[in-house]
Amino acid sequence: MSYSPVEIIIKKRNGEQLSESELKFMFQGYIENQIPDYQMSALLMAIYHKGMKKSEISNLTSIYINSGRIITFPEDIATVDKHSTGGVGDKISIILGPIMAACGAYVPMISGRGLGHTGGTLDKLDSIPGLRTDFSEKEFRKLVLNNGYAIVSQTESLVPIDKHIYALRDVTGTIESLPLITASIMSKKIAEGARNLVIDLKIGSGAFIRNLEAARKLGKLLTNTGNSFGQNVKIIYTNMNSPLGEYVGNSLEILESIHFLQGKKIPDLYQITRRLAITMLQIAGISSSETVAVEHFDNVLNSGAALERFKLMIQAQEGDPAVCDNPQLLPRARYEIPIEATDSGWIEAIDSQNIGYALIGLGAGRRKINDQLDYSAGAYLPHKIGDHLERGARLGSIFCNNLHLVDEAAGKIADSFHLTKQPTKHQELILEY
Repeated sequence: MSYSPVEIIIKKRNGEQLSESELKFMFQGYIENQIPDYQMSALLMAIYHKGMKKSEISNLTSIYINSGRIITFPEDIATVDKHSTGGVGDKISIILGPIMAACGAYVPMISGRGLGHTGGTLDKLDSIPGLRTDFSEKEFRKLVLNNGYAIVSQTESLVPIDKHIYALRDVTGTIESLPLITASIMSKKIAEGARNLVIDLKIGSGAFIRNLEAARKLGKLLTNTGNSFGQNVKIIYTNMNSPLGEYVGNSLEILESIHFLQGKKIPDLYQITRRLAITMLQIAGISSSETVAVEHFDNVLNSGAALERFKLMIQAQEGDPAVCDNPQLLPRARYEIPIEATDSGWIEAIDSQNIGYALIGLGAGRRKINDQLDYSAGAYLPHKIGDHLERGARLGSIFCNNLHLVDEAAGKIADSFHLTKQPTKHQELILEY
């Protein structure tokens, strides 16, 4: 049956439900170069404004999955994955993968690049000298079975529709669409072969979801969609009002991940990573209780087993594992410029999204699909909501290679910290699980 792209766009613009065949015509046609960018962009914007019914989301997820190959793993191994909806400074996948593998889980992670103001796991891994993330499905499966985990990019034959739509959403202002987020996440996580999934659903100024009510709606869509494909899905809602950890930027976040795996207990990273690991170990059947899961988590961190597993992953993916012992091998910026607090008071709010965009201006993220990244660019930002600052005190630092970009970025970052004269409390990190 032949369809008119314009009629389908108008139909969704008017809030009507699209059939599976109409969705397939548009989305499959897009990767076959039958539907141009401008028409797909218009449909994505219509979906952003008008939403989709549950059946539409399931149909779209199925279309995504069936556009390519599906990976399977033996039934007798514990496969589990974690997905984050994205946030500023979120390097938890890089930390969590080796921890879970050291505990005996098999973690097939297919990750993405930066979206909007948030950094991408693959962009961070690309800062490790020599490391590859572009493997075939067969190679990916072998890496997971041999090493317990691997973090790779989508291949052209694994959920290819999502790979192209994901990049288009990044530059068309349609990232925050709940139906498109659901289809994107669940299609990859189902196609990669993990039977259990824990989702770190982030809420706040540095996330795409700003409040718990909207997050619960997305959580329900993700859970229902996963369950309809036979996947066990658990949601953990976490606070993303302050950048995670102390560093933001690709090689800087790898550096912080190494420090974490070496035993440095960075408070917010530790608390969220621990909660995610406990849940993953339990739903995968590796730990019989929360108490046992905590013991597993602490043991692999304290013994160095998780760090060793990270080294193995880097080596298996053709990177230089020496970065774990000598982080100076990572890309380093030419300049480190301090940022001063412009007032005194307690931090009551941080515009983490604005910080993310400030760092894009330094080259740490993309404005356009084909932009080249400066892997060494970023910032050191140790302060959280509830901390006290004195005027002129060090708010943090900017790392960059172009001094002409510093003033604008520093001004944006300083303006992102909103102070009050009244003491404020530090925020809870785990909002609901």
